[in-house]
Amino acid sequence: MKTLLNDFAINYTECGLPQGLPVVFIHGFPFSHEMWKPQLNAIPNNIHAIAYDVRGHGLSDVGDGQYSIEFFVDDLIALLDHLFIEKAILCGLSMGGYIALRTIERHPDRVCGLVLCDTKSEPDTNTVKIKRSATMKLVKTAGVRTFAEDFVKTILWEKTYERNPSTVAFIKQMICANSPLGICGTLLALASRTDTTPELSSTNIPTCIIVGEHDKLTPSSDVQTMHKMIAGSELHVLPNAAHMSNLENTQEFNERLIAFLKKL
Repeated sequence: MKTLLNDFAINYTECGLPQGLPVVFIHGFPFSHEMWKPQLNAIPNNIHAIAYDVRGHGLSDVGDGQYSIEFFVDDLIALLDHLFIEKAILCGLSMGGYIALRTIERHPDRVCGLVLCDTKSEPDTNTVKIKRSATMKLVKTAGVRTFAEDFVKTILWEKTYERNPSTVAFIKQMICANSPLGICGTLLALASRTDTTPELSSTNIPTCIIVGEHDKLTPSSDVQTMHKMIAGSELHVLPNAAHMSNLENTQEFNERLIAFLKKL
């Protein structure tokens, strides 16, 4: 379903009990809420699960393509208000983690738990910023399909191609469903995001950190920073997975996620 938030039509879905513990799933770039299907199907019935399309992705409005992480946070808070949710657990992968981390800086009172998946608190390095510009050029000149073929090679474990071609096809399908304008606008937002590391040591929000063993974009060495700085956080490195840990090793991801939610 869609609702108007900050002058954008934002698409979202809900499952579980409306009175249950609210968990908001925030997808990565450049996907949609559909990446969370294996988690929404496995979540206990006493959880109020919400997954939505970040502006510029999926079925949400694209608008003018001028985005920032700040706008993404504004939309998330507006969605919580729309659903009359005072506090929620945020589960974000990659870009979704960036949004969650900025949210706890700006609105710590609206978050009661964090699940940070294949993400990090540091901003882009100059090298990564330059790569994002090159990616924008690729999208503009060669199209989204060519970009998708190139991008999946950087996010998936090489053996995922051999063992689970349906997952590879599913990820490519999500990418290709997005517009060039939405993809390029999000690349700008990612490149300009702030460093959320300094605030980690002061948070007291229960946190679960999950990362794929073969993740080259946010390797386990990077997430150790968050784990060390967030007091009481738990860290799980999943085998047989790279950057898309929830899709590459769904069984173990769901086990870790559900075990954490039960503690809350």
